Amino acid sequence: MSRPTRAPGRLARYGFGTADGDGGARAADLLGPDGLGLWRPDEQEPVDEPAAELLAALSRAADPDLALRQLHRIVETERRTTGDTASPLLADLHADPGLRRRVIAVLGASSALGDHLVAHPEHYQALRTAPDGLAPSAEGRLEPAGDGNPVAVLRAAYRLALLRIAAADLTGGRGLEQTMAALSALADATLAAAYEIAVDELAEGTERPRLAVVAMGKCGGGELNYVSDVDVIFVAAEDADLPAATLVATRLIHICGLVAWPVDAALRPEGNRGPLVRTLASHLAYYRRWARTWEFQALLKARPAAGDLPLAQEWIDQLAPLVWRAAERPEAVEDVRAMRRRIIDHIPPKELEREIKRGPGGLRDIEFAVQLLQLVHGRGDETLRAPGTLPTLRALVAGGYVGRADGEALLRGYRFLRSVEHRLQLQALRRTHTVPTEPAALRWLAAALGFTATPGRSAVESFRAEWVTHATEVRRLHAKLLYRPLLESVARVPADGLRLTPEAARHRLEILGFADPAGALRHLQALTGGVSRTAAIQRTLLPVLLSEFADAPEPDRGLLNYRKVSDKLGSTPWYLRLLRDGGPVARRLARVLALSRYVADLLARDPEALRLLAEENELAPRSREVLREGFLAAAARHTDPVEATSAVRALRRRELVRVACADVLCRAGALAPTPTRPDGANRPAPGLSDVTAVGTALSDVTDATLAAALRAAQASQPAPAGLRFAVIGMGRLGGYESNYLSDADVLFVYDPPAGGNESAASAAAHAIAEELRRLLGVPAPDPPLGVDADLRPEGRQGPLVRSLAAYAQYYARWSRVWEAQALLRARFVCGDADLGAEFEAMIDPVRYPAEGLTREQVVEIRRIKARVETERLPRGADPATHTKLGRGGLADVEWAVQLVQLRHGGANPALRGTRTLDALAAAAEAGLVDPADAAEMAAGWSLAAQVRNALMLVRGRAGDQLPRHGVELAGVVRLLGRDDPGEFLDEYLRTARRSRAATERVLDA
Repeated sequence: MSRPTRAPGRLARYGFGTADGDGGARAADLLGPDGLGLWRPDEQEPVDEPAAELLAALSRAADPDLALRQLHRIVETERRTTGDTASPLLADLHADPGLRRRVIAVLGASSALGDHLVAHPEHYQALRTAPDGLAPSAEGRLEPAGDGNPVAVLRAAYRLALLRIAAADLTGGRGLEQTMAALSALADATLAAAYEIAVDELAEGTERPRLAVVAMGKCGGGELNYVSDVDVIFVAAEDADLPAATLVATRLIHICGLVAWPVDAALRPEGNRGPLVRTLASHLAYYRRWARTWEFQALLKARPAAGDLPLAQEWIDQLAPLVWRAAERPEAVEDVRAMRRRIIDHIPPKELEREIKRGPGGLRDIEFAVQLLQLVHGRGDETLRAPGTLPTLRALVAGGYVGRADGEALLRGYRFLRSVEHRLQLQALRRTHTVPTEPAALRWLAAALGFTATPGRSAVESFRAEWVTHATEVRRLHAKLLYRPLLESVARVPADGLRLTPEAARHRLEILGFADPAGALRHLQALTGGVSRTAAIQRTLLPVLLSEFADAPEPDRGLLNYRKVSDKLGSTPWYLRLLRDGGPVARRLARVLALSRYVADLLARDPEALRLLAEENELAPRSREVLREGFLAAAARHTDPVEATSAVRALRRRELVRVACADVLCRAGALAPTPTRPDGANRPAPGLSDVTAVGTALSDVTDATLAAALRAAQASQPAPAGLRFAVIGMGRLGGYESNYLSDADVLFVYDPPAGGNESAASAAAHAIAEELRRLLGVPAPDPPLGVDADLRPEGRQGPLVRSLAAYAQYYARWSRVWEAQALLRARFVCGDADLGAEFEAMIDPVRYPAEGLTREQVVEIRRIKARVETERLPRGADPATHTKLGRGGLADVEWAVQLVQLRHGGANPALRGTRTLDALAAAAEAGLVDPADAAEMAAGWSLAAQVRNALMLVRGRAGDQLPRHGVELAGVVRLLGRDDPGEFLDEYLRTARRSRAATERVLDA
């Protein structure tokens, strides 16, 4: 009883039984002695090597179960037909690897073509490998065979040609563009064959008419898919040709419907209401007088297909001047946009998010953007006059009408979406453009597209992530190309009674990518309503701002933030004047509001800080000395310590705006700030391209804040004369690696006056430290700065403040290795500078032990690291993309560098620094770390730090987890100056993986 249940389990390894959940039991029946005879159930293995190769081929099919069922049906049909148990198909599959690969790929991807082979088993021979070793031709040529009903012969020839094309497509023998061209060529050949059949059926004595069949739509563009209406227009030469030409056209439509696909002539003048066939002169008269913009847009893809080809070319040539003047119509651009909106409006709501052709971010977005640019610029540039989308897009890039990065993104999106469409249609040879929702259908689709499961991610999840990435990018670029070059002011809507109605404005906002166009429209109405000067200026600004918002992952948030800032400053005379006349200020403001919640929140609290965007030098970080002097001066102007600290915190907020705005803008091309030194030399602003500059700038701001707050605390707390007090920076503050939401990790140290009362000095020092923490923690509209002293000896259980002597005693007697590790980042921040220097000198022997570390201490550090990695990583976090505690991230590199410092810092003074990258570089220069490993670690640390800062800017709150998809990932990628979220995610994973490997080598050395 055990053998039958074990065999299916073995077969499940080949991928059988996945859809049915039967573990391969059905496959065992089909493959066993009573089926195909390829499997020995007792031995649980293939009957021989050829059988094993065939099973391996089946396992690689998009749907192994479907491929097996259809193969079994074909063999059964052979056996019934011949009465022989031997199968020619199986014999040929064993003998011809190319045939095997092509047949199995078709059977696993298309139930419809499988049904065709079941009905015509001999047709598999069309996929044989040629004697010269080449695959069969898949160029879309018809090869009619046999006598009989010409329509039936044509249908068989069509299916054979389609079978060859599908097999080449599925096995990589033809790329997407070659497949589309072959399908279009097959359509031409089918139209031509049907044309000849229809002419031959004319009544005896009827003169052959001069009738041209012009391909339109995807067929005209050479971009036909597997199952689609073939759009055509029929053109007769003279009135005398019309009766017979109409008979031929009608019969051609009928024949093609029986053979292959429906022929759609609705693009003709007057559509279905007009005559099926018109003369050349009649067409010209119509297009000159009555044609609408969309009809000229359709003519961009016109191409001779069948019948009288010279007549078709003459028709195209005669209409060309009208096509290339169509964009000069006042309404032309808006007509194209309106047509795109109508297409979206006619999609059933339940299918909107699953439509890869008509939906947002679908194929139509690409086609309409390309066609509008083609109509506008093709008037004077004949290189743009190609019927196909991809050739035209390449010509637009070559001509400079579309940026290279944008063009490549659209090309990638088009290829992906068309590949999805092809697989969907090939399955059942049905016209569909909708991604299924059923889990089994999604698994099949992902497999048919070549997606495979990876650790932590299924093939379906990988497909969805790539789909979302492409759709988002296509949507953004569609808005950019379709609207930015010719954008009419969306703001000129309801209030001033100009061209656009509220409904039209809502549609435009929808096209631009606003998720809530009605809400966005309300913001625009509030900003532009009335006849005031403020409203007039807003109406001139908003087109530019909206185009910037449309480029962001969340356009709605950018507009909402702009509304908030405008509500606070709209009546201030300088505000709108600065935006209107301040060069890049308006676009800079739009970018930071759209990309960064952190900056938007700061500007909402201090909107006047946007003046910083006007001056290049205002977006450069202030030096440490300038910050300290300014903050201390602000505190000194107030006798009340709370007021003094409030003034300091307001200055800190302004400095955070300065650094964050420069950070957001540093990758913004022409909008990036270019501050200069006093001597006129260029100096780059801090940006994500230089994460150490950001960390230093933020640490300097924290240092100045602590210094000024300490001055206020000391002024309000009585202390014995001669008492010395200092604040020591720890953690990221000590390493000059602060981020936007970092707390200030510190130690408090004091030194009592000589001969003074130790208890009184200790109490006074504690009072100063507590007052400092209280002042910086008072609720206020400014961003908080937490003061965290948990790294002190004994942690939270130990005293908040210790004397220098007490620290020395503790570290000499009780310090553990992790505390020495924490001291590697300790540095004087503020207070008594001499005391700070004495503290640093006191801890140097602790953090840079002369004899290095014992073996037990090294093991302890590794153990603690492993524990931290296991216990501190948040539940549900992805260790591959967690910037702080993830593999190859910040903590990995820092622990490795700190271990090197502890082991060798006593003997090598170059290692005695608090900055991670400086210490790493010194270790590499000293030969303690392999330079290649040091480079990988530096790259991993820098990228993780960049991403962590970007996450905080985008989200407005702390976050260490880089998402794998969604608007936050898109925001991080855009802020980092990248284009493709998928490519960036791959780069991050690759960099982190290499960093992790290098880190492990250093830790294990």
